[in-house]
This record gives sequence, C-alpha cells and structure tokens, in this order.
Amino acid sequence: MRRENSGLELSRVIFVGRTYEEYVRMFDLTDEELKNYTILDAPAGACSFTAIASQLGYRVTAADIAYFHSVEQLYQKGLDDIEHAIEGISKVKEKYKWDYFNSIDELEKQRNSALHDCVRHMNHSPELYSPANLPELPFKNGQFDMILSAHFLFMYSDRLDFNFHKKTLKEMTRVARKEIRIFPLTDLSGNRYEKLQEIIMFIHDLGWTAEERIVSYEFQQNGKSMLRVYRD
Repeated sequence: MRRENSGLELSRVIFVGRTYEEYVRMFDLTDEELKNYTILDAPAGACSFTAIASQLGYRVTAADIAYFHSVEQLYQKGLDDIEHAIEGISKVKEKYKWDYFNSIDELEKQRNSALHDCVRHMNHSPELYSPANLPELPFKNGQFDMILSAHFLFMYSDRLDFNFHKKTLKEMTRVARKEIRIFPLTDLSGNRYEKLQEIIMFIHDLGWTAEERIVSYEFQQNGKSMLRVYRD
C-alpha cells in the first residue's frame, strides 16, 4: 500500500507531531473555516490534526515524505524521535515558553497523544495520508481551499535554501484555491527568517497577497507568528 524507500531513508525522517488543539491555535483557525474548507496539511508528519478533524466531520488530507514508509515503522520511529526531542528540549528549556505546556512531562504526553492518534487514523483511513516529496505535491490544481504548513519551511532555512522555499510556495499556490498558512516564521534557533520580505515579494509576483499574523500559540521563543497567503 505504501511504497518503501520512495522518499527519504527512514533514519533521516523526523516523525514528531502536534495536536489538533495546537493546530487550531497556531493557524488561528475558525469553526467556519474548519467546517467549510477542504484543507491539506503539508508536511503533516505525526500530527493528529487530520485524525481529529476527520472525526469531527471536517475534510482534511495529510501529505508527508514520511508516508512512503509503513505505519508500523513510523510508529516506532515516532516513539524514538519523541524521546530524543524531549531530551534535547529539557537541556535548553529557557528557549521555550511554558504556558501552553506546563512541564516537560506534559509536552511529552501531548506529543505521544498526537502520534497515537495519527497512527491509529493512518491505519483506519490510509487514503487521507498521501506520500509527498516537497517541493512537489501529488494533487490537482486548486484541489484544496487551504494548505497548512507547520514547522518546516522557514524553520529549516539552514538546510532548505531560498530556491526551495520559492518552489514549494509556487506549488502550494497551484494546489490551494484560497489560502496558505505557514507557521512559524523562525528558524530552529528562534531567529526570524531573514528572507521573509523577499518571500513576501515573490508571493506578490505570483498574484497572491501575504501578511504576517500574530497567533495565540507560542512554545518556541519568538515563534508566535504565521504567514497568511491568500488570493486578492
């Protein structure tokens, strides 16, 4: 059902995800948008957004390079990655805000909850989890009203260059009918993405509008803004 080794080797995939509740806050999603929009989460990783949204009757699809691998492999990889991530964060706790999560233990609990919900839903509804290797997406023009993209593009700007960002955004404007939302606007060190203004100009050249929006979610220091990209 899934093509093994069609994307990155599993050892190079990071399979950690956020919860549905985190997504609603980090993307400032409204009930009306959730009810009326078709939404693509890309890259979705081990996030539970698609799983919980589907249970609520919303139309959400997930895409990620990790989905080239089997669910069983991803579940074990997720458990290992969460353990590694928690160890790392515990050493630099001062770089994070501890109001959404009250403690390291609470963070670990929520990350495991997202993984379990995601994997359970992948087994139940595999058709909603599409293998995808950005900057290409395996979807039709305008197939979704909205694309959500969390903790990927700007966060890994040290290894994903400016040209990759432009190609990915151009592809997202092909697949999205109305909006694209990207969170956060910082890199792994919490520094603001230095070429954000150039990206906004590129988006304008594509015929779309881009604006920064402060949201009600901040875990990593300075990571409380998303980029909202939309058609005029």
